[in-house]
Formats: sequence, C-alpha cells, structure tokens
Amino acid sequence: MKLSKEEVKHIAMLSRLELKEEEVEKFQTQLSEILDFVEKLNELDTEGIDPKFQIIPPQNVLREDVPGVSLSREKTFMNAPETDGEYFIVPKVVKK
Repeated sequence: MKLSKEEVKHIAMLSRLELKEEEVEKFQTQLSEILDFVEKLNELDTEGIDPKFQIIPPQNVLREDVPGVSLSREKTFMNAPETDGEYFIVPKVVKK
C-alpha cells in the first residue's frame, strides 16, 4: 500500500512531528513497507485459532505484596524543611 506524501504529512501532524521534505519521502517509503507487511499478515488463515492463544502460558511475574521494614515517621521528616509532624508542608503550586 503506497502512502501519499500528504498522508505522511497528516500522520506527522497528528504525531506533532515536524518533518523536512527528505524525511517525508523517507517515512513515505518506510510506512508503505510496514503497511505492505501488515497486509500480508491479514492474508493468513486464522480460522480455528483462538485469538488469545499463547505459546508460553502466562505467569505472574510480580512478587507478593508483603509489608517490609520502613522508615519511622521521625526519620522520614528528619531532613524535611517543614512538617507538622504528620505531613510534609510544601509551598502552594496550584493557582486558582
């Protein structure tokens, strides 16, 4: 599928990219090749294949959420410029 220069410029605009003319030509070729590859994938017969099929079964790679040793409140606030003993006090940064 051949993309036009106008389509590449439109994609760049949507991506908030400013492209030089030689970059437009370069990306026109590259994006066209990507779309050609996707078209080939669309030609594959996927009838009878589960859409969620995975060769390697999914596994939980996250650790158990176990509480551990943490800093005491006193140590936490030790280097804070300003605190009320329970919270950090910071300058207001939001305007009304």
